[in-house]
Amino acid sequence: MKARTAALTLALCFLGAVVCFAQSPFMGSWTLNEAKSKFSPSSGKITKAVWETVGEDVKLTTDGVDAAGNPTHTEWTGKLDGRYYPISGNPLAETMSLTRSGSRTIVIRQRKGKKLMLSGRIVVSADGKTRTVTVHGTDSSGKKFHSMAVYDKE
Repeated sequence: MKARTAALTLALCFLGAVVCFAQSPFMGSWTLNEAKSKFSPSSGKITKAVWETVGEDVKLTTDGVDAAGNPTHTEWTGKLDGRYYPISGNPLAETMSLTRSGSRTIVIRQRKGKKLMLSGRIVVSADGKTRTVTVHGTDSSGKKFHSMAVYDKE
């Protein structure tokens, strides 16, 4: 009887975690709204971001252009726990940390080695239709940049 209760409890906890990720306002595909966004001349643009769950992790895939107009593609898989996980395709950073801060906000940090290269916030609107990403950091030539990108949910 105890084994059955333990198994049922574990199954419900797992289902609860899956439902929480599925209902997260961050999940899904997001497209850049350039008219509402502001970029520093030395920063690139992420034109599309896709958030999805992979088991217990979150996977973030982005496509865009760098400051010179060359195409970019990054992939990151990890948890929203503030730990740094590897990011591929990003010449400015080797690892990225995402930390949930409330139901509609995530704090983002990217590092190259031990050096913080980018930090900011991702905020989803109350209606879940837009998200705003505000970041500041240092580009590959050492110049400071600041950008505010607005995305529409597909």
